[in-house]
Amino acid sequence: MRMEVQSACELLGLDPVYVANEGKAVFFVAPDAAEKVLAVLKAHPLGRDAAIIGRVTAEHPRMLVARTAMGAKRVIAQQIGEQLPRIC
Repeated sequence: MRMEVQSACELLGLDPVYVANEGKAVFFVAPDAAEKVLAVLKAHPLGRDAAIIGRVTAEHPRMLVARTAMGAKRVIAQQIGEQLPRIC
């Protein structure tokens, strides 16, 4: 996450997972294809910041679990409603 996004979210008390963010994409690909897909995305100017941000595991079925900056794990609950109003 970019430092300016992290700083703004901390200042406003927002969780960046739930902030409206247009123009982004999340791809689910086979583990053996992930690096190749990432390389293709990074080869395009609009994909220069592409990154692998997670993986699907059997450890926590049907749950989104994040690793914190301290190395702990936290479950990210599904949000009900919207955190911020959509302007567009």
